[in-house]
Amino acid sequence: MAAPPARARADYDYLIKLLLIGDSGVSKSCLLLRFSDGSFTTSFITTIGIDFKIRTIELDGKRIKLQIWDTAGQERFRTITTAYYRGAMGILLVYDVTDESSFNNIRNWIRNIEQHASDNVNKILVGNKADMDESKRAVPTSKGQALADEYGIKFFETSAKTNLNMEEVFFSIARDIKQRLADTDSKSEPQTIKINQPDQGAGAAQAAQKSACCGS
Repeated sequence: MAAPPARARADYDYLIKLLLIGDSGVSKSCLLLRFSDGSFTTSFITTIGIDFKIRTIELDGKRIKLQIWDTAGQERFRTITTAYYRGAMGILLVYDVTDESSFNNIRNWIRNIEQHASDNVNKILVGNKADMDESKRAVPTSKGQALADEYGIKFFETSAKTNLNMEEVFFSIARDIKQRLADTDSKSEPQTIKINQPDQGAGAAQAAQKSACCGS
């Protein structure tokens, strides 16, 4: 029996690499687990270095393969994770709405992006743990929106626990990136990994420890 053609192995139209960044403890791993696997755990194992998951979605009739990298927030891993900025097409900046310092540090994370990421990388601001009681909230929604407006990026409040806005966040940034790639495509040869390219870098994740996350 003849082997199937090589192109049949490519089950997507676009491969989009996303990066989750933010302070340790804001539950980046929870966001990743909820979106990629549809699950939530209250156990917490700190991400060591970097981890990633894949989910394929459909947008505007196109199959989009999302490769989502989860980075460690601790300072000692910062030099490891900055190496992944350059290959990212989109970056989700995550803070905890009950932790004001994680919100204040978003400016530092944006400076990291400006130093290490591509100039045209898409960014989105995410205020996580929005399911928490209002008495525990340290960052008002209006403050998050104001910061996003200052940088000209989109803003969502999410909860990995209740699944609030999980699909919306990832679909929103994926749609913006797909549009950017399509626009680049129509003008010239794309500069990023695109249609029917084999997966790259999966082996790099072999050394990473599988992470769970803290519950809110």
